[in-house]
Amino acid sequence: MADWTREELLTAFETFRANVQRCVDTGDWSYFVDSFTPDATYVEHAYGRFAGHEEIDTWVKRTMGAFPGNEMTHFPANWVSVDVEKGWVFAEIDNPMRDPGDGTRFAMANVTILRYAGGGKWREEEDVYNPMEFFEMAKAYVRHCHSLGTLSADGAAWAQKFGVTL
Repeated sequence: MADWTREELLTAFETFRANVQRCVDTGDWSYFVDSFTPDATYVEHAYGRFAGHEEIDTWVKRTMGAFPGNEMTHFPANWVSVDVEKGWVFAEIDNPMRDPGDGTRFAMANVTILRYAGGGKWREEEDVYNPMEFFEMAKAYVRHCHSLGTLSADGAAWAQKFGVTL
């Protein structure tokens, strides 16, 4: 038998989502890090595995403080599934970019697996997606922003770094 209920898992997930939105709104990613136990693991298939608050904090600040992370506006869940016995929450999380100025939508979803530790904290997060598909979306986004004259300096620097023709 599980040590938690479906309701506890869903409440912890909604708190996690609210914390992430608070990070986006404030630019302070400590709320994200505080959602995990001090010995938690974060698995990001394009960047690697991070253990503990310090490594997770360093990774999330670097990633979300630079393009394309710093132009993602929110992270809505397209669907959520819960395995109460394991204490896992699975969700497809959308990653929409800011409006380039004409209402065109650019986004890429990933599957997030959160493994619960209890007490409202997570012991692990794993994000699963295709990095090449995300890269192609980001390239299309910077090209579109460039065509509208709304490309940010960070987006332009990213495009130059990765040889994206504008």
